[in-house]
Amino acid sequence: MIEQESAGTVVVATVPDLTTVLSQTAGRSRAVVMTMGALHEGHLALVQRARELADQVVVTVFVNPLQFGPGEDLDRYPRRLDADVTMLSAAGADVVFAPEAAEVYPGGTPRVQVSAGALGRVLEGAVRPGHFDGMLTVVLKLLHMIRPTWAVFGEKDAQQLVLVRRMVQDLDVPVEIVGVPTVRDSDGLALSSRNAHLSSEERTHALVLSRALVAAGAEAAAGAGGAEVLAAARALLAQEREVVPDYAALVDPATLAPWEADQRGPALLLVAARVGRTRLIDNAGVVLRGPGTEAVGRPDSTALAVLSEGAK
Repeated sequence: MIEQESAGTVVVATVPDLTTVLSQTAGRSRAVVMTMGALHEGHLALVQRARELADQVVVTVFVNPLQFGPGEDLDRYPRRLDADVTMLSAAGADVVFAPEAAEVYPGGTPRVQVSAGALGRVLEGAVRPGHFDGMLTVVLKLLHMIRPTWAVFGEKDAQQLVLVRRMVQDLDVPVEIVGVPTVRDSDGLALSSRNAHLSSEERTHALVLSRALVAAGAEAAAGAGGAEVLAAARALLAQEREVVPDYAALVDPATLAPWEADQRGPALLLVAARVGRTRLIDNAGVVLRGPGTEAVGRPDSTALAVLSEGAK
């Protein structure tokens, strides 16, 4: 069934209905934003960027079971489609595709899935085995269904963004992947749908993730090497007893390879930790240039400036 919202947004739940709606706008440029719902301002920033790029913006709302492992929060993941559609209509989304799992995987779990390879077995992939295989599988399926010119992803899920770009390049998928910087609350906490699970006390504890990034950025700005930058982040994480770190890693932003001791240039610092029952991730770019040179939080210096302001 095709539903028309008052703001002009069309909501569909089946692949045939999606195909019908998209066929009516053949020739228009198209961008897609893929979400699992429970939307916040970070998602809306992706929609805004898609709106800037394309004539037509399609947003998917689908909690993908393939990317959740045993004991993870598939059942707890917040679902609020009506509120999401209202937000997306106000943000200018043209089409919302909100299928059930049986629509995306009509035969059950696919027998053939995308493998994330070695890049999908480190960092998040080491903690969540199979997660990125499931993520890439649904991303590829949705790209085939929607056939956009652009697909817009948030930089908060940095490893996901690296893997999607790698898949598109390696498998010759005709789409341009666009990254959008992380959106944060005024206190520095990266926006996440999982933040809804945090109590007020847990939220306070969770701020150590962004503070760890700030501390690492300060070390880089002072000319420290990779080991010192990483140690600064880990030391701050260790001070918060209510937070259980999964990892803090400094890597090459394109390959996710561990940062070498004498390496210089743009790097990516990733952190992941559990706060109560909720698992959070965050990241920021740092530039390592060695003693006596100035470094910044990102090549444009924006990210850590925002983090630093929130950490005050």
